Amino acid sequence: MKLAQIVLMVGLVGLSACSSRDRAPGETSLHQLRSNSGTPEEFAIVPNKPLVQPPSYKELPAPTPGAANRGDQTPLSDAVAALGGNPARLVPGAVPAGDSALVNRASRYGRDAGIRTELAQTDLAFRERKQLFSWKLFPDDEYIRAYRREALDPYYTLGYFRSRGVRTPSAPPEGY
Repeated sequence: MKLAQIVLMVGLVGLSACSSRDRAPGETSLHQLRSNSGTPEEFAIVPNKPLVQPPSYKELPAPTPGAANRGDQTPLSDAVAALGGNPARLVPGAVPAGDSALVNRASRYGRDAGIRTELAQTDLAFRERKQLFSWKLFPDDEYIRAYRREALDPYYTLGYFRSRGVRTPSAPPEGY
């Protein structure tokens, strides 16, 4: 190789390493499995409702320790009301009456209350094992790299079931 070709290749590699999509500070991708911003999650912070002056200060209710403040947000109740439901019927942590049969059937062999925590810890351990001794010259999608072997090929699976006579839904052609 000529010296000019080597210099050109090194320059292109260096230039391509700098060409990632610029993100705003604190912005993360859905597949970026951790936040490096060091700032609080903006959607986890719920501002208080605006203060309202009561019609009469003599008719104010007595303070109740541990009770909700009238100025606290109630996002779940507000969402139920916005969708046309009755927030008064909402019981936090309870299963709605229409879903109780489904929940009972799904948990007929028992259920683990801490399953989300357990799965999060297992997933973190799996991803840490997958990135052991890994380095990369170019940034890639950490989620896809970690779960590459667990991913299904939808068109292979579709062809597999169709070849065995199983009725399958239609699918767009490959490449779309």
